[in-house]
Amino acid sequence: MSSSDDAIGAGLQGLIDSLRKEVGDDGSFSPAPVHLWSPDRCVDIEMEIRRDGTWWHEGGQIRREKLVRLFATILRKDADGIYLVTPVEKVIVHVEDAPFIATRIERLDEGSGQTLVATTNVGEVFTIDADHPIRVETDEKTGEPSPYVEVRSGLEARISRPAFYDLVSWGELDESKTRLHVVSADETFDLGKVTA
Repeated sequence: MSSSDDAIGAGLQGLIDSLRKEVGDDGSFSPAPVHLWSPDRCVDIEMEIRRDGTWWHEGGQIRREKLVRLFATILRKDADGIYLVTPVEKVIVHVEDAPFIATRIERLDEGSGQTLVATTNVGEVFTIDADHPIRVETDEKTGEPSPYVEVRSGLEARISRPAFYDLVSWGELDESKTRLHVVSADETFDLGKVTA
């Protein structure tokens, strides 16, 4: 039995605590109050987050996981872009797709319904619900889905292919039998059109 299976018996909080332990979060991962900061200085130091979730600075990959996790706590989405924000300055972050990746999604099926819990590549764990909705973009030419989930304050995580397959396996057809949706925390999220 996996640690996740053990946690399911303990309920939602047990699952979240188990996932945080697995990713090495001792409870200290907490986003800074970036919404309260309005620095005048804005700089571009060639900081980027690539589609695969890696962070780069001036063409070199940032390999220190603790540093990446620290940066993730001060990330903010504004109307004109994504920034690392401190009380004294904003640093432009060039994001290729989404700033995070939802690397796994766990399912807790309780008597009151199903709840899904996502874990990102930087160790952030959260429940998929009204504040953390799923959306799926579909390429018009290829029909390929690109699923995302909101992590916080407009910042999204692209849902990894294995995690999306899990969502699809937990999904249900709508009344017309043409679209698939998944339920979490009493919220319904559309996963896309069903193709033959």
